Amino acid sequence: MIFGLITLLYLLGINGLALWAFVHDKRASITGARRISEDRLLAIAFLGGSAGAKIGQHFLRHKIRKEPFKQQLNGIVAVQVLAIAALWAMRLVQGGLPALMGAS
Repeated sequence: MIFGLITLLYLLGINGLALWAFVHDKRASITGARRISEDRLLAIAFLGGSAGAKIGQHFLRHKIRKEPFKQQLNGIVAVQVLAIAALWAMRLVQGGLPALMGAS
């Protein structure tokens, strides 16, 4: 229970950070201020902030035509989706459907 709460808080925080980073970088690109490096944006996404990064990319229309950044971010998302699917499948195999649905 506590692990799930910590994980949820971490994911909310890292995705909030990713969204903030995209907002900040978009503003900096408009005003000519110091930018956040693409490597740093990708690192935040890799550490779990891919949803926040994709939301920022989509709604701000920021870095949507920038290659290879776009491909790299999409690759991170794909790997994370596959990892979540693999964990879900392992839990299903180990505990059956009732364990997956949260039943005891």
